[in-house]
Order: sequence, then structure tokens, then C-alpha cells
Amino acid sequence: MTNIETDKVECQQSAEKIFTFLSDFNNFHALMPPQVTNWTSTSDTCSFTINNMATVGMRVLSKEPFSKIHITSDGGKVPFSFTLDVLLVSTGENNCTGQLVFAGDIPMFIRPMVVGPLTNFFNLLARKMTEIK
Repeated sequence: MTNIETDKVECQQSAEKIFTFLSDFNNFHALMPPQVTNWTSTSDTCSFTINNMATVGMRVLSKEPFSKIHITSDGGKVPFSFTLDVLLVSTGENNCTGQLVFAGDIPMFIRPMVVGPLTNFFNLLARKMTEIK
């Protein structure tokens, strides 16, 4: 199992507001970098392509109000299964910290090629959480 934890980021919004925004995959598109194309989503599922990589499908498995969104791989053409947790901790009325935690069954032979880009991708998404208004 390969685990990737992003840096914790300080958000200038309440955990409730960040949670509500990220609980709907239709909003996730606003966080994606330009390398993400072919975005499709419902409130609980999404699919997209990362240029020069695979098509990724995800769906929300569970939600713990204002603190955790548990996401799993769902379809797509990624050659391994994974989970992605969005973790939020309230640090004040209008502040919280956010972090993404990825766990994937990445085969050993492709691990060196994907861990770096995935780490950069998830850290970018975490930083974009600070821009949610």
C-alpha cells in the first residue's frame, strides 16, 4: 500500500463551508489544474483525464459532517484501486485546516513513475482548498 499525505493547509473558511463545497464533486472541477480534461461529475461521482496519464473515476463512499469525506476509485483506467480522504479540522469560527490522504495499491513496477506526480497533484489540490470562498 502506498500512502501520500499532503501538507496541512490553513483555510480562511469554516470547516462546514469547506466540507459543503467539497462534498459535491460538481464543485471539485474548480480545484483542478489545467492538465485535467474531460471532466464529468454528479454530486457523488466524477471522472476526468490527467494529460499524459490515465482517466480517473472516483465516488464518495462516506461523509462525516464537517470533518471527513471518504472517496474511492470508481471506474476509469487507473491500474490500481485507491482511497482519498479529505480531512478537515476546525481551528476557529471561520478557519480550519485541510489535508488530503491517499492510499493506493500501486504496483511496485509503476510506483517510481506515479508517486511524485500524484504527490504534486494532491498538494496542488490541498493548496487550492485555501482559495474556496
